[in-house]
Amino acid sequence: MDAGTTSLLVLLLLVAFLASGTIIFISIIAVCSIALTTFMGFDLDRLGSTVARIMIRGSSSWELSAIPLFIWMGEIVFRTSIISQMFQGLTPLVSRLPGGLLHTNVLGCALFSAVSGSSAATTATIGKITLSELRGRNYDNNLALGSLAGAGTLGLLIPPSLVMIIYGLLAEVSIVRLFAAGLIPGLMIAGLYSAYIMVVCSIRPSKAPVEQSDFGVGEALWKLAPITAIIAVVLGTIYSGWATPSESAAVGVLMALFVAALKRELSWELVWSSLKGAVPTACMICTILTAAALLSTTLGFLHVPRDVALFISGLNLSPAGLLLVLAGFYILLGLLLDGISITVMTLPITLPLVLAAGIDPIWFGVFLVVMVELGQMTPPVGFNLFILQGMSGASILRVTRASIPFFLLMCCAAAILGFWPQIALWLPNVLY
Repeated sequence: MDAGTTSLLVLLLLVAFLASGTIIFISIIAVCSIALTTFMGFDLDRLGSTVARIMIRGSSSWELSAIPLFIWMGEIVFRTSIISQMFQGLTPLVSRLPGGLLHTNVLGCALFSAVSGSSAATTATIGKITLSELRGRNYDNNLALGSLAGAGTLGLLIPPSLVMIIYGLLAEVSIVRLFAAGLIPGLMIAGLYSAYIMVVCSIRPSKAPVEQSDFGVGEALWKLAPITAIIAVVLGTIYSGWATPSESAAVGVLMALFVAALKRELSWELVWSSLKGAVPTACMICTILTAAALLSTTLGFLHVPRDVALFISGLNLSPAGLLLVLAGFYILLGLLLDGISITVMTLPITLPLVLAAGIDPIWFGVFLVVMVELGQMTPPVGFNLFILQGMSGASILRVTRASIPFFLLMCCAAAILGFWPQIALWLPNVLY
């Protein structure tokens, strides 16, 4: 059996396991074990020792500690009044803009992204606060749902981003530079969303009532101070070079607990409930990452990356053509898989192609995250859509339709990044 056929069979087997509903961690290990025994002739003793050695090595990286700590920080913030005060503080800052409180979806998600790193957590947290409020004030429900579906994905791009940490670990590039590269594109996408809301509400004012703020800008800024302080400490320690991402995650947890103590909300119940919320998510991500190390090694044994690279190189694509092919590939995968799975399963194949084409791996990390964000808004496995369906009671079809304009805006953002890569690369080049 030739290498191309072997590669295809392994990939089809992986798709079959995932389509059967088997959890990702088990699917990857099962497929790798079958491939190593069937195509590489490993006996059980060699298989067991190889799998154990690779997964232990994949789970022992110091940078992995950043993932559970950032998740825990987001859980602490979510369980305090910091989030509700953030909404109150944003209200007077956006009330005079066309679209009014619809902008709190975008700005709230952008702010919470800087203490969460998770798209699902960002969408759920901000949605709990804003959806009922916007509905009660007679805002257009489609704009409310769509802006939240789009802005919720910023949790993957605005640092600290869990997907960027995973990409940095797998691609062996600087996570700090990745964080810096994601900041301006994340703000650019948030700006595109707010601009779209303003244009639509200027043309059709009935979609957003005129708002009157209950308090002034000074009080609003005071209410934003807790969340701003946590963001400043986390990002400040990273970008200043005082701490690694893992160390800054620990500092962020301490800062979140400190702010909770100042607000007289710190208790053992808060610590315990936030830990219970963080541990399952962190364990899920870390186990997938250890399985990804095994998948990467297995694909290397089977020469899958080399075969795919040879096939695509035979097409004689330009770097722009390669990115278009990869964009379609990632959008297609986004219909079926979550962002972390897409990243860990495809990077061993796509990264060598990107490097061979002379594309900056830091820039590609940002591009990959944008593609993963698009997958969060595409059925049937668009997690943001499922979250909003459950929270709003609207049908999945309605939520999907509402998110289409914001999906297209993110496609525009990807094209802008392709034409002007310095949007992503300027800040890391200046800082480092």
